[in-house]
Amino acid sequence: MPRTVIIHLLNEDAVVAEIEHVPEPTDQVLVVSNVRRRDSRDVSYIQPETDMVVYPWARIHCVEILPGEEEEKIVSFIRE
Repeated sequence: MPRTVIIHLLNEDAVVAEIEHVPEPTDQVLVVSNVRRRDSRDVSYIQPETDMVVYPWARIHCVEILPGEEEEKIVSFIRE
């Protein structure tokens, strides 16, 4: 199941993408799909027909892993 991540690239704006699994500490690259800007626009340096993008870790500052739909819990308080 793909997970949505925000990738903070060095000297560039952050992009949103999907990953198949959480990267291991030994991975040299991050393989992602469905790359887009945070406002859902296309990334200018990636062709629209591109399926997957490989980013080397040397170009990545950090990766935020967003919670999935099943991980989100709605907490509500009912006052009786």
